[in-house]
Amino acid sequence: MERTWKNTALLFAGQGAQTVGMGRDLCEKYPASRQVFARANAVLGRDLQQICFEGPESVLTQTDNAQPGIFVTSLACWAALQAEVPDLTFAAAAGLSLGELTALTAAGAFSFEDGLHIVQARGRFMQEACAATNGAMASIIGLDDTVLEQVCRETDVDLANLNCPGQTVISGDKEKIARAVELAKTKGAKRAIPLTVAGAYHSRLMATAQHNFASLLAGVPVRDPVALVVSNVTGRPAQSADETKKLLVRQITSAVRWTDSMRWLIGQGFTRFIELGPGTVLTGLMKRIDKNVEMLNVSDCASLAATVAALR
Repeated sequence: MERTWKNTALLFAGQGAQTVGMGRDLCEKYPASRQVFARANAVLGRDLQQICFEGPESVLTQTDNAQPGIFVTSLACWAALQAEVPDLTFAAAAGLSLGELTALTAAGAFSFEDGLHIVQARGRFMQEACAATNGAMASIIGLDDTVLEQVCRETDVDLANLNCPGQTVISGDKEKIARAVELAKTKGAKRAIPLTVAGAYHSRLMATAQHNFASLLAGVPVRDPVALVVSNVTGRPAQSADETKKLLVRQITSAVRWTDSMRWLIGQGFTRFIELGPGTVLTGLMKRIDKNVEMLNVSDCASLAATVAALR
């Protein structure tokens, strides 16, 4: 019996998922995964594979290493899954922040080389913006979005990630974030936790990174993807290559609407989601968004074997 994959969507990890050793065991077993890392090293002219496999963590977590590292590892996970399930296709994809670029590359909107160059530059631009500003982020648990929006207005910070019901990340100037954390607690937040990050991602403090990224992206060709790719900014797929570029530029300073993105896909009939890349953050978020969908993941050989068994 021929299998159908029309209800299958791929999900790609974002920054913060990186871990030393990511991708190593897949590369030891799968030539296709090794080839992804080899191509990446050739494109970048440096040994990104060694940083992913051996660290140290302090080097891997730098934005200009973490972003291309997660991008390459995620595509190496996808290559290994394709090696095990050659007829596997997907009808939609999405990725958290950086992961949106991985999703677009997996769907053929960008070539691997262009996608990697874009991600590498994006990481560098964001690292520079972090160094030039005094930014911070905080996770707010258990506060209604409308109340949190009021907190943001009162303290002059931005919504950064609407991850799942009851879990939102705010971003902005470090002193303002500290005030927002305290105000969120007084408004009834169950927890309000400052995050250990280099700066204020997905906020107006990334404006210089956004400007530089727009200039870079203007010269990069974008093809029509082979599947729907959901934008973080709108929670919907872009309608053209030009819109794809505009939304990727807006994404640098806009909130990541992950909950809206997943609910849109579920509303379109997608019932199987495969998370590709280090960690299982997106699987955890989906459990808070909709427990009824099938969640699989590939981050190493063990999780790959479990996913292959489920797909077969």
